[in-house]
Amino acid sequence: MIGCFREVTRLHDVEAKSLLHGSGGLLGMNVYRGCSHGCIYCDSRSRCYGFNHAFEDIEVKRNAPALLEAALKARRKPCMIGTGSMSDPYMHCEAELGLTRRCLELICQYGFGAAIQTKSDRILRDLDLLEAIHRHTKCVVQMTLTTWDPALCAIVEPRVCDTRRRLEVLAALQARGIPTLVWLSPILPWINDTEENVRAILEACAEVGVRGIVCFGMGLTLREGDREYYYAALDRHFPGLKARYIRRYGNAYELPSPDGGRLMALFHAFCEARGMLHSPEACFRWLAEFPERYQQTALPL
Repeated sequence: MIGCFREVTRLHDVEAKSLLHGSGGLLGMNVYRGCSHGCIYCDSRSRCYGFNHAFEDIEVKRNAPALLEAALKARRKPCMIGTGSMSDPYMHCEAELGLTRRCLELICQYGFGAAIQTKSDRILRDLDLLEAIHRHTKCVVQMTLTTWDPALCAIVEPRVCDTRRRLEVLAALQARGIPTLVWLSPILPWINDTEENVRAILEACAEVGVRGIVCFGMGLTLREGDREYYYAALDRHFPGLKARYIRRYGNAYELPSPDGGRLMALFHAFCEARGMLHSPEACFRWLAEFPERYQQTALPL
């Protein structure tokens, strides 16, 4: 189904052999594979990740809680457990299945920390658990924001709440003392790579009080599988733009915005002036920290 737009999501169970991956202060887990949000740029669609079915057909790791509990019991020291790097833990099926919630209950029970990345307001269902985790260790919620205009956001990220709603979620989390990060990525050439778009998102992040913003550059990456899907979306919504991409970028992996240098200068200057973390390294160091007694510090005004 590469290059096709799927409205229908199918679920199928898989028996995972392991759940946690990585090393150091932040271990990752994904209780699902695939996603139903339909974002036109999603790198997780890329063929290198070994999907042998449509990306919208969600693999459900029903044994994820059991695998997680065994792994947490076996670890000598608690650390941060991250989720959401490959598949959103709060996609549509989570409302019924509740696997993410069960895993968070285990993280809380065994005294670990949580770093959750999502685009969905469904995370507010688990606000009680997020508060409990942060009260005893540390919980950080990360939201991806790309597109300020609601109509354009509905094209770029069609089956998930829009940027303004995500900012409401961030504000609700901050109000309960749960720190937040934003991922400003990707910024799509000739679509949302404008100063107006970037500045509006930055100003909203500052108003909400996010701790930092992760941005690797103004642009996007495309690989086999992801590229075909993205170009099919351009043909549907932005006639003629695919040809412009091909002329400028060919089959390149990295597609920087033509205005990327100026937009990155704006980004760094804005965050620096407001005391927000803005290098990926600084954001990830803070994210992975697991102190004995974690206290959220006040941010500079």
